[in-house]
Formats: sequence, structure tokens, C-alpha cells
Amino acid sequence: MIWSELRQAYHNQWLIIEALEAHTTPDTQRHLDHIAIVEMCKSGGDAMQSYRRLHQQYPIREFYFVNTGRETLDICERKYPKKFLINH
Repeated sequence: MIWSELRQAYHNQWLIIEALEAHTTPDTQRHLDHIAIVEMCKSGGDAMQSYRRLHQQYPIREFYFVNTGRETLDICERKYPKKFLINH
């Protein structure tokens, strides 16, 4: 699915989504080209808890918690210094 299809099918709902295909633009905006719904949530707080649980279970997968009331996804990719990426 793409974001516009998700918004129509799941109007004003909190979702956990996974980016199956995505790319980052030169201005560090993350664009999700193909999205899968992982979970529907009752509230933003529930969505955040589910996101944390899923991220801990599957750290290499690209999950987001979103509300379909937003017209567009505004995801800015953060760059971390290498020292923060080293496991101790």
C-alpha cells in the first residue's frame, strides 16, 4: 500500500506500519514507497508502546507509529555520530 490508500482505508486511526520499500531524499526526508500495516491501535500511547515492543523484537525492521489523520508523512532521517552506533 501507499500512504494515500492507507488514509482512505483507515481514516483517522493510529497504526503501526512497516516500510517495505523506502528511500531518503538529499534533504534527509524519508519517503515510504510501499507500506504494510502491522497493527491497529486505540490511542497514540498504545501505538508508541507497540512500536517500542516491535522495535525491540525486530531492531532491523523499519517501523513507524502514525495517525492516518495526517495528510502526509513527514519523516526526517536522523544521522547519528558513529560513536552512538557502536554496541558496548
